[in-house]
Amino acid sequence: MPLYKTITVNPTTKVLIWKIEESFESLCEDIVLTERSKKRVDGMRSKLHQRGFISIRHLLASEGYTDQDLFYDEKGKPHLHDGKHISITHSFIFSAIIISDIEVGIDVEKKREKILKIAHKFTVLKEYQKLFHRDVIIRKLTIVWCAKESLYKSFNRVGLTFLNHIYVEDFSLYHNQTIAKVNFEDKIEYYKITFLEFEGFTCAYALLNERRKND
Repeated sequence: MPLYKTITVNPTTKVLIWKIEESFESLCEDIVLTERSKKRVDGMRSKLHQRGFISIRHLLASEGYTDQDLFYDEKGKPHLHDGKHISITHSFIFSAIIISDIEVGIDVEKKREKILKIAHKFTVLKEYQKLFHRDVIIRKLTIVWCAKESLYKSFNRVGLTFLNHIYVEDFSLYHNQTIAKVNFEDKIEYYKITFLEFEGFTCAYALLNERRKND
């Protein structure tokens, strides 16, 4: 199928989301992989992961990039050879990328009750227990997780933790934006977070807003 959603965030930043409904064989048509990427795909045991991997290449192609234009640094962070910043995510039947002139991060997650069991690992749970409605708690926690995951991808430093170093300011579900801060070692970064929900999934993407030295 074509792109599920395209969001032009600003003149130099775009989000693209793909809904994976095609077979792996169908997705592979017209996509040329590097030898390294072929080995990665062949080593994946899950067809879902394989389809997610190839769907990302379709998203890249929609912006004029090929698999050869994408590379990963020693920390596993993706980059584009033209110097643009990129972040990549895949969850079940959705994949997404964000491309920008500035530091960015993106994450997509399926909304599940499982998040209630792990919430204490990435946020102060008591802040959300006052919401009363279980579904609302799950929605907000999923947004916070996606936001922190996108920040983690952008900041990309060994030792960074969701609970101790990344803070997402409280927000209303009626507004799709908030702000966040990463405070780690010698650097503080402030980000603008935007989130959206669709078909039982949540997506959040982060754009670097300000960077300071941590005295």
